[in-house]
Amino acid sequence: MIKVGIVGGTGYTGVELLRILANHPDVKVDVITSRSEDGIKVVDMFPNLRGHYDLAFTVPDVERLASCDLVFFATPHGVAMRMAPELVACGVRVIDLGADFRIKDIDLWSRWYGMEHTAAALVEQAVYGLPEVNREQIRTAQMIACPGCYPTAAQLGFLPLIENGLVDTRRLVADCKSGVSGAGRGASVGALLCETSESMKAYGVAGHRHLPEIKQGLSIMAGRPVGLTFVPHLTPMIRGIHATLYSVLKDPNDGLQALFESRYAGEPFVDVMPAGSHPETRSVKGGNVCRISVFRPQDDDTVVVLSVIDNLVKGAAGQAVQNMNIMFGLDERAGLNQVGLMP
Repeated sequence: MIKVGIVGGTGYTGVELLRILANHPDVKVDVITSRSEDGIKVVDMFPNLRGHYDLAFTVPDVERLASCDLVFFATPHGVAMRMAPELVACGVRVIDLGADFRIKDIDLWSRWYGMEHTAAALVEQAVYGLPEVNREQIRTAQMIACPGCYPTAAQLGFLPLIENGLVDTRRLVADCKSGVSGAGRGASVGALLCETSESMKAYGVAGHRHLPEIKQGLSIMAGRPVGLTFVPHLTPMIRGIHATLYSVLKDPNDGLQALFESRYAGEPFVDVMPAGSHPETRSVKGGNVCRISVFRPQDDDTVVVLSVIDNLVKGAAGQAVQNMNIMFGLDERAGLNQVGLMP
């Protein structure tokens, strides 16, 4: 059994990790931490986990976490970079669901996140945990930077087009919508029911923290810097991301459906839908699946890709467990066979 610790277990990604790992055949969660909820039983905070865990939250302690085979960080940015280096030095494998190790340019990270990075050496070592791109590197990695939710949906949608050099990468557009859980579990006026229900709005148009992460991934795919306009929106639903992605073909052709189907044929968690389909966020709710469809409206030179995920699963905790499975040589689907919830 893989002995697992979770740092930051009281947020939405933390409880998703617990939910997924409760049914994982090869994992035992041994430590779960929270400074604010020290001593509180997990099941008292999350009654859906009753019968699955007999753990209480504890204050993070590196010595105890170092006894684990793997530690997940489900924490805000700035936390993992303070604790992960010591754990890595002890031989523990680490998966950070936060943003501390995603962006390779430390100065760029500091500008977007408003703090000095204190673990530059580990940023260089960290593998970006998008399995559909970096599976082989993930197998031998000690440190994984789990992608963000918007970046996961956007990169998987653009990937077949960019890696085959089919589109003009100077003018990519990602028009993305997220459920309110993407804002986290912390209390804020903007996430109140009365503020979000029956309303929809764009935010971060001038610049969102996921922009440099998406651009970094797409630039690596293209082999050169890309131009990207990224506009996130808040929608009145709890879970889900819908990314509508636009690009312009260099040489219009009719082989896009076959291209996408071929690229993702062996991927357990990417579902290329039949031509003409419109994937819905509810079809991936609770599941670790990215559903994609591709269009060329009016047979013109514009490609429209629709990409949907559950932001808390394939966009966070599920993808983290997928990375863990790869790292430990397990069946990649282990613990991740949940079917989407409908209605």
